[in-house]
Amino acid sequence: MQSKSLHPPFLVTRASSEASLRNLPVNLFASVMGLSGLALAWRLAHASLGAPAIVGEAIGFFALGVFVLLALGYAVKLARHPQSVHAEFHHPVTGNFFGTIAISILLLSSVIAPYSASGARAVWTLGAAATFALSFLVVSRLLKGQVDTAHAVPAWLIPGVATLDIAVTAGHDGSTAWIAELNLLAAAVGAVLALLLLVLIVGRLVHQAPLASAMAPSLMILVAPFAVGFLAYTNITGSIDNFAALLFYFALFMFAVLAPKVFRPSIAFSPAWWAISFPMAALANAALKYAQLRAAAPLWALAIALLVALTLALAVLTVRTLRFAFSGKLFI
Repeated sequence: MQSKSLHPPFLVTRASSEASLRNLPVNLFASVMGLSGLALAWRLAHASLGAPAIVGEAIGFFALGVFVLLALGYAVKLARHPQSVHAEFHHPVTGNFFGTIAISILLLSSVIAPYSASGARAVWTLGAAATFALSFLVVSRLLKGQVDTAHAVPAWLIPGVATLDIAVTAGHDGSTAWIAELNLLAAAVGAVLALLLLVLIVGRLVHQAPLASAMAPSLMILVAPFAVGFLAYTNITGSIDNFAALLFYFALFMFAVLAPKVFRPSIAFSPAWWAISFPMAALANAALKYAQLRAAAPLWALAIALLVALTLALAVLTVRTLRFAFSGKLFI
């Protein structure tokens, strides 16, 4: 297999200096993941801390609106510029970001669940099917062999994390036997796949040149397998045991290690910054769930701090992305 160049994901399709939907990056769907995760975190804060319910619901509807706009835009891109979509999908880095579409669908099923159980079930089923299909394709591609190890970047984790999100978002379907088995299948595929890919990614980060500055925000994806793993495991077992606690604390440790490497003024803003949103959202949700169990003041303080940090970070990303879009830079 001939090696392809390793570009920052948001630059892969930049073939023209003119504004065009051809240049709409698929990784922008990560914004829906982050916003949906933020909405679910504020719901938890409402249930456990008495935060205003309107905050989480408003963010959830905003996430749904963003998804609709992006889906329409990307559908037009697929119709008018299929070669650009083909190039994105088959790129060894950017191809993994198609998992952000599947994860967005799964998370939105939880967002709409209080309003329509049947609608949430249909959306979740679509997201689960898309996630399994993508994971199968990505693993099959990797096992063809001769993959350049320089391409082993954090984005590789997205398909594995996507499968874990099937178990995270299945709560609205009840405890029917087939859902329980599907959750176990999803957790098995997602957990093992994430761990195997994590070994390859960490090996690349340790032994090869650092990631390009523009790709630094994607380092935060390394938090996701443990934070999402905590949420998936506790959803399957219905409890928070010591193993779940280990997952949460290691996710917290990874966040502490990676935050100084990611949040640096020298890294220019681009849509790639949305890569930080869902890992932070998963960690905030995990912290709120864990604090609710332990009911200890330091854990509540930590959970609130993570929720505030997540809210501020996504507010900044939203404003800057809107400026990018209105200036036309998003499509150049």
